[in-house]
Amino acid sequence: MSFSDPLWLLGLALVPLALAAQRLVRRFARRRARRYALRYPAAATISRALAAGGGGPRRSWLPVAALLAALAVVALALAGPRLRERVPTHDASIMLVLDHSGSMASQDVHPSRLAAAIRAANTFISELPAGVRVGVVAFSTVPQTVQAPVLDHALARAAIDRQQAGGGTDTGPALELALKLLDGGARDHRPAAIVLLSDGAANLGVSPLVPATQARRDHIPIYTVALGTPGGVLNEGIYGIVPVPPDPQLMAAIARRSGGRAYDARTENRLSSIYRALGVSLGSSTRERDIGPYFLLAAAALLLIALLASVRTLAALP
Repeated sequence: MSFSDPLWLLGLALVPLALAAQRLVRRFARRRARRYALRYPAAATISRALAAGGGGPRRSWLPVAALLAALAVVALALAGPRLRERVPTHDASIMLVLDHSGSMASQDVHPSRLAAAIRAANTFISELPAGVRVGVVAFSTVPQTVQAPVLDHALARAAIDRQQAGGGTDTGPALELALKLLDGGARDHRPAAIVLLSDGAANLGVSPLVPATQARRDHIPIYTVALGTPGGVLNEGIYGIVPVPPDPQLMAAIARRSGGRAYDARTENRLSSIYRALGVSLGSSTRERDIGPYFLLAAAALLLIALLASVRTLAALP
């Protein structure tokens, strides 16, 4: 919870001051009463009668406590309390950039890097609100599959599901194409983001850091998910076992340069949890809601309690 005008919180200091003032008034009244006290043989009987009738000292504190609590709640209300909440994002676009190069056939992530990536991408899409547009760029040596952002999420799923591993890894042009499909060059483009899923080992074409820099200027963050383990290999038959370690450092640099965030997934479960969290995060936005009226209602209820308790116990409010 946050406050739009926190200076009003200084009003909370009035609560202990009022309590101290009320105690001083009572102490002065008692001293004055003792000065003019008369001996009355039935005083004990009267005291018991008052206690039986509900006017004891404990109940006399109820209106005071309720009034002080109301004063504190009013100070909180005037400070403008706001509660942060996540609400579904509308009119946003997200591009999934999926690496299906040969190294994605490695089985260091069960059942393979690519198969795990496809499952996780579908998990990601399922977490997005219906009002979010989803597009796909699947690439290896060049971008082969291109689906512009649309509201029909089934088209994105179909584009993802038909990918097969093969070819090199040319990440830079794939990111450039994703930015173009998101209208990154337009000043009034809708809120957008890119999610790049790859083992990170870019080995062809322009550096992916170039479009990452452009993405920052276009206010389109790139969220990267580095998939695979350092011990990942491919069985190339007559060529033997070929190491295909991921490059999480490059993926982190892409995210950092664009203003996004980098994730490292070494298992299918970890990958799915990352994409699920990304779907919730990118599919919603944080909004501050004014809850001051609820505090005022609470203050009014406390004032009513103080009034009723004061009448019932015949206690004077300070």
